[in-house]
This record gives sequence, structure tokens and C-alpha cells, in this order.
Amino acid sequence: MAKATQGWKVLPHRPIEKLDDRVWRVEGDLEGMPLKRVMTIARNAAGGLVVHNAIALDGPSMEAIDAWGEVVAIVVPNGYHRLDAPAFHARYPKARVLCPAGARKKVEEVVPVAGTYEDLGADAAVSLETLDGTAAAEGAMIVRGSSGTTVVLNDVVFNMPHVPGFTGWVLRSLTQSTGGVRISRVARWLVVKDRRAVASHLERLAALPDLVRVIVSHHETIDRDPAGALRAVAATL
Repeated sequence: MAKATQGWKVLPHRPIEKLDDRVWRVEGDLEGMPLKRVMTIARNAAGGLVVHNAIALDGPSMEAIDAWGEVVAIVVPNGYHRLDAPAFHARYPKARVLCPAGARKKVEEVVPVAGTYEDLGADAAVSLETLDGTAAAEGAMIVRGSSGTTVVLNDVVFNMPHVPGFTGWVLRSLTQSTGGVRISRVARWLVVKDRRAVASHLERLAALPDLVRVIVSHHETIDRDPAGALRAVAATL
């Protein structure tokens, strides 16, 4: 996902999941690999939309998003999840492109960056924070809606089922990316710089009041004991 798509290129994706009055989720495919990617859209207190890990969708889906609110921020969650960021910036030129401070140089290779996670501004419904122990290269989006609190993470936590074949073996045995909620071997190499700091931050996220789900940027939402799942993966660091 290091390269950026030229133009509005729609890959296969699932329908929009309206999880909450403030949280929409879409899962899409990636070319040539079994890895799925996830876009999360959060509606802030003023009705503006914050798009996390943007995915180009088909016409009806984009019309539904536009009817829900104005896109005010495009969040590129690290230096590798920038595939459709230029396309979204071209479609919504007034929206601010934000990314973690430690990923800014990489993201700016493909799209102008207006600010970091600290620049989103105060909002009662949607906030961004940089994850401790990641060299400011990853973060979390926190959304407070009618059903409770949603935490949106990126590559630091995976929730991907096993897949068959040789690729499945690689993902299961070498990258250790599949088999449920986990911190993959790749994340341990590329994302986690200070294990104790990352673990402590995940535990703080687990303690958020009314936590009902954790959305990760690859594959399945964690909605069964999300607090327990975060504490369990923190304990593996």
C-alpha cells in the first residue's frame, strides 16, 4: 500500500456498515492479495465527516456519504495507508489532510498534508491521538456515539482470520498476521518502537468508558469484549 492510486479507482468493496449515529465502516479489497482494508467515517459534533483510511467507493456509496455530511478531514493513519488519499483530496479539496507527525514526510510524497493528529481540534464526538511508543507514526481515532465509544486503530492491531494456500501460510507463520486479534510480527518490527509505552497506551484505550468496539484497518471489527481484547494484546508486548 505504499504507492498511491492515480485517479478515482474503485476496487471491490462491501456495502457501508452504519454502526452508530457517528460511525460508518466499509471493508474493501486490495489488488493481488487477500488482505482487506477498512475505511472508517466519523461524524463530529458539528456534523462534519472525518474519514480515516480513505477508500474510493462506487457512485451510490459516495452519494450516501455526501448526504450524511461534509468531509472536513481526511486522516492518513500512517505512511503506508495512503493509497486513495490523493483521490480523496482531489474530490474534497477543502478537507484537511491529517496524519501522525512521524508519518508526515512519507504521506507528503503523495498528498499535501495540512497538519498532524494534534491539529484536528477539540470536538466532543471525534478525537485523534498519537500512540505512545510508535515514534509518532501511528495513532487512534476515538468516536463517542449513541451506542458507546469506538476506537479506530490502524496497523498496530490486526484481526484477520486465517486464509488458505501458500499466502495463508506466510501470513500465519512468517508475518503472524492471522488468527484473530494480535499484534503482527510486521507491526512489532515497523510500528512498535517502545513495547511498554505501546502496551500502556492500549491499556488506557481499553479503559475508556462505554467501549463497544475497536475497528482495525485490516479485516474484522473487535466487538466482543473489546476492552479485554486490547488488554490481551497489550500483555503480549
